[in-house]
Amino acid sequence: MNSPRLVFVYNADSGLFNTVSDIAHKIFSPKTYACNLCALTHGYFSVRKEWEMFVESLSVPCEFLHRDQFVKNYPDHAMRLPALLLQQQDGRLTVLMSADEIDAIDDLADLKGRIEARLAEIDASR
Repeated sequence: MNSPRLVFVYNADSGLFNTVSDIAHKIFSPKTYACNLCALTHGYFSVRKEWEMFVESLSVPCEFLHRDQFVKNYPDHAMRLPALLLQQQDGRLTVLMSADEIDAIDDLADLKGRIEARLAEIDASR
């Protein structure tokens, strides 16, 4: 790996059936939807344009994984999801935002601000 990257892990599984189920859950019972990261960054059917533009503007590469993909790719990193992780150049993963922190965020602007703040902290520590 050449440079650190952000790893966003959704608390939802990949696949068409799971996507359709998630859409229905967000529509009919949004308060009990299990992935606040999904709820903040996606509308019912697609990624929010504001989020897409934000991710493209970041100075670090990003990876987006569903829960099942994360478990398969990182079997030794069990944690409560959703999560935002930093993968270091040596491959180590560190938690930048825990599930509790992500679950407490009310809007996309707050999420973006917290990510920018964490990236600024990382830059300052280099």
